[in-house]
Amino acid sequence: MSNLLLAVIVGIPLAWHLGLTVATYYDAGRVGLEPPLKWTAITFCIPLFGFFIYLFERSELSYDPETDPYRGNNFNIHPSRADDSPLRPREDDRLEPDDEDRGSD
Repeated sequence: MSNLLLAVIVGIPLAWHLGLTVATYYDAGRVGLEPPLKWTAITFCIPLFGFFIYLFERSELSYDPETDPYRGNNFNIHPSRADDSPLRPREDDRLEPDDEDRGSD
């Protein structure tokens, strides 16, 4: 295998990996994700996925509960679904709610 091909196959992904690791270290210190070495280690030990884990955790820093539409466990029901019957609990294997006494016949 030629040295150029080896440099491309190994060098470019390694450079990206180290670049993402260094960027994580500097960014974690800047935005306040403490300790930055923890996030650097996660990014280094879990290539690419570790960087995305860091990005998802970083996005949680800007969470504002005052602007969260789901903060009170409220959710909107579409008017066309407002009259639907609720789902049965998982342990309830009866077909109808009034089938309690029919199973013991």
